[in-house]
Amino acid sequence: MPTQTRHGTAQRIALALAGVAATLAACGTAPEATPPSPEQPGASAAPLERSDVDAWLDQTLPAALEEGNIAGATVAVVHDGEIVTSRGFGEADVDAGMPVDPDRTLFRVGSVSKLFTATAVMQLVESGEVDLDTDVEQYTGLDLGLQHPVTLRHLLTHTPGFEERITGLIGTDTTPDLRDSLVTDPPEQVFEPGTTPAYSNYGNALAGYVVEAVSGMPFEEYVAAHVLEPAGMTSSSFAQPLPDHLAADVALGYPTAEEDPLPFEVVGQPPAGALSGTATDMARFMLAHLGHPAGDQEILSPATRALMMEPALDADALGILAQGPRMGLGWFDESRHGHRVVGHGGDTTAFHSHLQLWPDDGTGLYLSLSSTGTDGAAYLLRDELLDAFADRYYPGPGATESTVPADVREEHAQALAGAYESTRGFHSTFLTATGPLQPTRAVVVDGDRVRFTPGPGQLGAAEYTEIEPWVYQQVGGHRVLTVRADDAGQVEMIGHDSAMSMVPVGAARSASIPALAGGAAVLLLTALAWPVGAAMRRVRARRRTAAVGNDGAAPGPREAAGAPAPVRLPRRLTRLAAVVTVVALAGWAYVLIAVMNLQPVPELLVRAVQVTTAVGVLGLLAAGWRVVAEVRARTGWVRIGTASVLLLAFAATSMAVNQLLLLSPDITY
Repeated sequence: MPTQTRHGTAQRIALALAGVAATLAACGTAPEATPPSPEQPGASAAPLERSDVDAWLDQTLPAALEEGNIAGATVAVVHDGEIVTSRGFGEADVDAGMPVDPDRTLFRVGSVSKLFTATAVMQLVESGEVDLDTDVEQYTGLDLGLQHPVTLRHLLTHTPGFEERITGLIGTDTTPDLRDSLVTDPPEQVFEPGTTPAYSNYGNALAGYVVEAVSGMPFEEYVAAHVLEPAGMTSSSFAQPLPDHLAADVALGYPTAEEDPLPFEVVGQPPAGALSGTATDMARFMLAHLGHPAGDQEILSPATRALMMEPALDADALGILAQGPRMGLGWFDESRHGHRVVGHGGDTTAFHSHLQLWPDDGTGLYLSLSSTGTDGAAYLLRDELLDAFADRYYPGPGATESTVPADVREEHAQALAGAYESTRGFHSTFLTATGPLQPTRAVVVDGDRVRFTPGPGQLGAAEYTEIEPWVYQQVGGHRVLTVRADDAGQVEMIGHDSAMSMVPVGAARSASIPALAGGAAVLLLTALAWPVGAAMRRVRARRRTAAVGNDGAAPGPREAAGAPAPVRLPRRLTRLAAVVTVVALAGWAYVLIAVMNLQPVPELLVRAVQVTTAVGVLGLLAAGWRVVAEVRARTGWVRIGTASVLLLAFAATSMAVNQLLLLSPDITY
């Protein structure tokens, strides 16, 4: 499923073309985020009571929905064991004018569903049926061919080491089979488990299958009976399609409020994001995790709930990354203002949600939006609401003072400057091209600060300052980055948002995109020049014929001779290879855009594009032959120079094809 910011379920990742390929982004260029205002030390908290929360929401949401072109929203706030408020805004069905009802209208919560999957897993841990640190293949019976064993601890902390997968993530087909989705083209394990935060829908789905395999119940039925029902969530379900008594109440999802609604989104791996629920039900789930169940039955013991919210990996596994936000068992560390906060966000193509608990304060906040909105407005609005809630009800101290000497801050800032790509990405297939196509760029500002564009886990740029050695805090914000460097001070990894990390884009990979763009431009000009040149030669031939008819003079020997025989074939082969390469790159542009927009691409088409690419790469040999032939035939510096430029273009394109794995035999995605 598509996600753009933080840790959503689905990924609204479309490709913005750069030459002949595209970048991992959200349906176009992401809008610039407004820099957060600095936290105000000593600010007084507003009363967390219904009248104040409702007034704040009424002042904030209706105007924001209209401005962002978002169809609807639903919000719930809990505190001290009670539902403070549960609200609906906008419309669940725009054409029908149906308002959002927080008690009846279901929203697709995306990856917030993973909290329910983690809860189900921890029920089995609590009963002794599974262990957090045992190879999950002992529970599932699945042979996934993994290089390193994976445990439930790895799966719930997003450190199993899997690369990303898109196939079947979200679509419109109904009743997906969880086991089949796991065993059909599983992702490669590209990192050692426990060492590298790299958010994984597949990993969470595998955890859900452990629940299914051990309990003997389909995952959806187990969660309904053991999580939703005890929590009092009578209007929520993981079922796809929804049961008849709920189907009529689900909000429609829209790109923007002015566009047609999207079909019901079917999540191919249900544990990762298939839940549909009302705001009131989500409030009951928050209360259950805060120790206030709807009935007499607790979904988990206090000790297990506390365990889920504690960091689940230590410095032995993560190294210095453990000094930043760390995953609990399903929960992200989203602490701010000196308060402990845990949460989880979620995105489908249309819906954008977030759930946060302030466990030490007995508070919870849930919100969901039913449209992406104009220029991705929902992503910004969601973050703004979370920040505004924290600022209003739990204001905290100002920025942390740095303990790092100025000269060290400057040295470390210089080391951080460069381009980075997410570990949550594609590493063994042709989609590895999406990494260097959309790097996060870090530059030094004011000598010792670092500006990231975009900010890690954000839409717009963000500045960070070093507060402890290799630990950075967002300027005017609450986010924290940690940097893993080698003994020489070279950056190896940047950790952020608990389950995310970035690694430097290597020099060769960085060069592959401009090399591809430059080579493609030259080859395109060559391909276009071929028919243009042929047309011009025909025009000249007609003129010569006309001249012969008028005065009887034959063309001169230079005109009649044409190209020297030794260069004719290499010239033709080079031009043909240029045309083939341009066609191949256009094919890759189509494939990448379709895949990243979650559209199925036939395997035969990908193979055909690969074969065309391979033929185009062979143009390097033809271009080399042509340079030698032009030199030997002494065709002049213009011809030799042109041939040399073409040789460089083919070399650059071939290098990029190799770096971006466009000819990889593995075409799964």
